[in-house]
Amino acid sequence: MELVLAMDLKEGLVVHGKRGERASYRPLTWGLSHTAEPQAYLEVLHPRYLYIADLDRISGSGSHDQQILACARKVERCYVDRGCRSPPDLLQAGNVVNVIGTETAGDLSRYEGGMLSLDIREGRVIPGNRKPLDVLREAEHLAFDTCLILDIGAVGTEAGLSPATLGMFRDACSKRIFYGGGIRDMRDLANLASAGFDGAVLATAVHNGAVPAALLTEGHCARDD
Repeated sequence: MELVLAMDLKEGLVVHGKRGERASYRPLTWGLSHTAEPQAYLEVLHPRYLYIADLDRISGSGSHDQQILACARKVERCYVDRGCRSPPDLLQAGNVVNVIGTETAGDLSRYEGGMLSLDIREGRVIPGNRKPLDVLREAEHLAFDTCLILDIGAVGTEAGLSPATLGMFRDACSKRIFYGGGIRDMRDLANLASAGFDGAVLATAVHNGAVPAALLTEGHCARDD
């Protein structure tokens, strides 16, 4: 199972996200890194795989494209959610995997590949207030290579994960599937792996020491097949 470092960018800096309350996000200068400058931050964390959410572009207030491309050059693979609203918004770069989030993407049938992010608040996919399982089942017939269950309301909270819920998500979709939001510790990673997930996207648990940063550098943890 891939372990992917999550990095939210806002106004040029890495910020700490919590519960999706983006107006309150502040530069991430605690934990393992003394700096919130994106490239210097990565020099400290040394992840193998990286997920970047460009919060300015998602909200329509700016763009971090040049910083994203510079950061992508420091990792093996970089998953990028830049608030795509149509296929021409996709970022073309060698090791970048475009993340198409339901929050901004519109008609999902227009996209030809990449990672579909089911952006979830209070148990429902936004926009449209749909059940995640229904959207996952529909994704079976879309062109996305991978699905990401992103619980925005749990981001930064270390709320923990329900093994039963993880099993239902996994059973609903035969594609590669990742999870992000609320991952608390190594037990949650073990539950994701046991459920058959292909990747985990996390940050807070790493900064708090609940998940060793060395695992992010390695980029994988064991999965029971």
